Amino acid sequence: MISPHDYYLRTRRDFLTTSASGLGGLALAHLLSGEGASAARGLTHFAPRAKRCIFIFMAGAPSQLDLFDYKPKLNELNGKKMDPAVLEKMRFAFLKKESATLMGTSRKFKQHGQSGMWFSDLLPHLATRADDLCMIKSLHTTQFNHHPGQLMMQCGEPHFGLPSMGSWVTYGLGSENDNLPGYVVLLAGRGSSGGATLYQSGYLPSSFAGVRFRNGEEPVLNLRSPKGISPEMQRRGLDALRELNGIAHEEIRDPEIESRIAAYELAFRMQTAAPELADLSGESKKTLEAYGVNRSDPSGGGRGKGGSTTWGTFARNCLLARRLAERGVRFVNLIHASWDQHSNLDKELDFNAGMSDQPVAALISDLKERGLLDETLVVWGGEFGRTPLGENRPGRKPNTGRDHHPNAFTMFMAGGGVKAGFNYGETDDIGWEPARDPVHVNDFHATLLHLFGLDHLKLTYRHGGADKRLTSLTRESRVIHDWLA
Repeated sequence: MISPHDYYLRTRRDFLTTSASGLGGLALAHLLSGEGASAARGLTHFAPRAKRCIFIFMAGAPSQLDLFDYKPKLNELNGKKMDPAVLEKMRFAFLKKESATLMGTSRKFKQHGQSGMWFSDLLPHLATRADDLCMIKSLHTTQFNHHPGQLMMQCGEPHFGLPSMGSWVTYGLGSENDNLPGYVVLLAGRGSSGGATLYQSGYLPSSFAGVRFRNGEEPVLNLRSPKGISPEMQRRGLDALRELNGIAHEEIRDPEIESRIAAYELAFRMQTAAPELADLSGESKKTLEAYGVNRSDPSGGGRGKGGSTTWGTFARNCLLARRLAERGVRFVNLIHASWDQHSNLDKELDFNAGMSDQPVAALISDLKERGLLDETLVVWGGEFGRTPLGENRPGRKPNTGRDHHPNAFTMFMAGGGVKAGFNYGETDDIGWEPARDPVHVNDFHATLLHLFGLDHLKLTYRHGGADKRLTSLTRESRVIHDWLA
């Protein structure tokens, strides 16, 4: 026979666990009710400017000095050494400080648009969109190697097990489409250093993780029912699974069981939505040509080469990103690797820039023509920049590439409530570090959330005894209001 004391403890423990799970159950019931994809849907901290985001992540770190950040002084100093005192505290991945020399660029730069924005000759299509862009040239980060740098950019800190920014946005706002995931990932090229850690949900429920859509006509594996299984049979099977999972949840109180139920239900609804999304037959010939969907890779390739159809795959992904955005998907992460040009800079950067230039410009133009750009934030950038010094790794021909450079790099945004035709920040004469308006990566995160109507200090999740958030708990991050339209 149980003692009164043990009975009290047991019933108290049961009350606490069932109460906590009951809150999750209410959220799950709303999730599965068809009324919305999140219990928090529409509950922003203030009026949002953006409703959705397309983050084009150029993993490997594009060379800002050969694309956006024009430095004629660097060309004048080509082959000269830097002050050793400046290099003393700097960390590099491969570059040897004692023999390093400055390296100019072979690219030709011009100003474009009323904004006078600088672009190199590698980006002729993006240059035509200059007055749609918000160009930030003074970003900096604390990480100088790829995986930590990519985690920093995508997850706010260079550690494993953290939610990505796409997970945070969908956790806060949910999706506007109940038949597609709120957070979708599209990949091109050979794969990033960070892999799936860049779009994980971390300690958030797994229903907020990025869902990878494969290239081709079947974006999600095992989505179609086997032959002989009718929709009615499948529905009855899912109902039975939900009942069994419900019994398990009553006993275990594991919130991941709720995520499992939600995943089964979403997959059932996606059986119609996903194939329709991937079917481009309804797109006009003009649109397909504007994005360059049927382009073939030029001969020679590059470090970003992932098969013989990298250019076409990336272009198709840009078009799919627009289709996802117009269907209400909250966050699309389009990842391409790699821009890691330690050598063969001219050849490899030419390949990657040519791959990205036309489809990204077409995406911005297409969103604008359809009236979607004002509420869709487009972001383009990598995890850090490239050094003004030529790489001089032993055993290789010197000064044919650039090493990693966390001190200063460039990103651009368009739409989603940011200023158009706006230049922000400036680096010194050789592009070594910000000379005006420095922007930490976490400041970028705080501003991105602000555009969605979310306060980065209030969008939190209790984990490990602390209220965690996208921006660092140990650094005072700021919203950059100058970017806001």
